[in-house]
Amino acid sequence: MESQTYTQILSKTSNNSIRRRRPLISLTPLVDVVFILLVFFMLASSFSDQRAVGLTTPAIGAPTTNSKTVLLRVKRNGGLDLNGEPITVNQLQARAAQFIQTVGERQFLVQPDTGVALQQVVMVLDALYATGVQDISLIRK
Repeated sequence: MESQTYTQILSKTSNNSIRRRRPLISLTPLVDVVFILLVFFMLASSFSDQRAVGLTTPAIGAPTTNSKTVLLRVKRNGGLDLNGEPITVNQLQARAAQFIQTVGERQFLVQPDTGVALQQVVMVLDALYATGVQDISLIRK
């Protein structure tokens, strides 16, 4: 045992006592990037609906009708009825623009039939709103 040299002893102890450590990966930069992205998308997104259509809901009871009131019925089969006469969406827009030019502002009462899809009613409301009608009320039977 005494015949071993100093370098041989040192090499045996150094291999056993010194273990190589793998470098640890820090998650701090990843968490920082995630928070920065979260803040960016929260500030960049808009939570308000710019295409909202304002509606006035009348009190319970029969709607008041006068010379400036127009009754528009939305039928279950997809048709429209403007003051008792059948009409299409394109004709509705033309008639609404004509009403506004001749008489001025008119109140449109939109009455959907039972079972009409909401998308169909919204499409009619969008068509009225696109022509410049401001006074739209949604009524029920």
